[in-house]
Amino acid sequence: MKPLAAIGLMFAGLLLAPNTLKAQEIDLTLAALAAPSTTYRHFTLAIPDRIAKATDGKVKITLNDSLIGGPQLAPAVRDGRVQMSATVHTYLAAEEPRMGLFNLPGLIENMAEFAYVCEAFWCADLEQIWLEKWNSVVLATGAWCVQQLFSKEPIRTLEDFKNKRLRVHNPQTAELMSALGAKPVPLALSEVMPALDRGVIDGLFTSTCYGHGQEYWRGAPNVQNWSLGAINGWAIMINKDEWAKIPADLQAKVRAEMKNIQREALYEYNVFVGKVMAEMRDKGVTFWVAPKSERDRVNDPKYTQPVFDGWIKRASEVGFDGAAYIARTRAVLGKDLVQ
Repeated sequence: MKPLAAIGLMFAGLLLAPNTLKAQEIDLTLAALAAPSTTYRHFTLAIPDRIAKATDGKVKITLNDSLIGGPQLAPAVRDGRVQMSATVHTYLAAEEPRMGLFNLPGLIENMAEFAYVCEAFWCADLEQIWLEKWNSVVLATGAWCVQQLFSKEPIRTLEDFKNKRLRVHNPQTAELMSALGAKPVPLALSEVMPALDRGVIDGLFTSTCYGHGQEYWRGAPNVQNWSLGAINGWAIMINKDEWAKIPADLQAKVRAEMKNIQREALYEYNVFVGKVMAEMRDKGVTFWVAPKSERDRVNDPKYTQPVFDGWIKRASEVGFDGAAYIARTRAVLGKDLVQ
């Protein structure tokens, strides 16, 4: 090769090198909800830095908590309006019953049971559903802090539910409240505090941590754990086509770090919730846990069976055996074993 030609190639290489490096950088936007004090917020905030570190800066994720509304988080990823989202299962429970498995009364009552069912089969099933119905790849699964009932007046017996107007966020809890004589109220989160102030509602079921961040306890000072739809999930997902554009080596690094995040979300959950509850106690909040005797009254089949029947009917419409799915969940949790 002639000296001038060699110099020309070297010069061209120097010009192209920065562009080649830039082409390897992946820019993604992660749509999420603004939910202060929650596990959801804690982990979504950490994702950009953790993924950047895991990929040596080659995958850049920008978190946006005002881009997409809650019910649109999954459809927006499916339709390619945003590359990633931190979506919430409950928003999709009416459309896909398996997204609301944990809302069935008396089935999954705490985080240990949620994690056990997740790892046994449920999270793998949902990964396939996310892929087929929402064109999305799931990277991590977690759960909101335990759901509790914030109310103006104490609700500590089955009879106390009667005629109470309660904001609920899923069809299963709504149906159970109706069976107990309460009046379930669908209400946007932005309307909750004004509704409490005006007496439009008497209380609401919500995540302990979200309720803390929104200071619902100011208008609803009674915070009660009835183990009803106690654990509600969230998932970090990415559009399948966007995922396919990421080189395999970077995919592996992203997956590994997101699995670390999932492990922390599942197994450091109780520590996180405990810290938030301690902060609430410091502000004067008193927590109450329904005794088993009272939970058993609420979970009497005469109240809960219609909820299960409705879920099973919807499962049939979607195309799976709901009764068998519930039986599988109960078997994994040992809830049919004679103690």
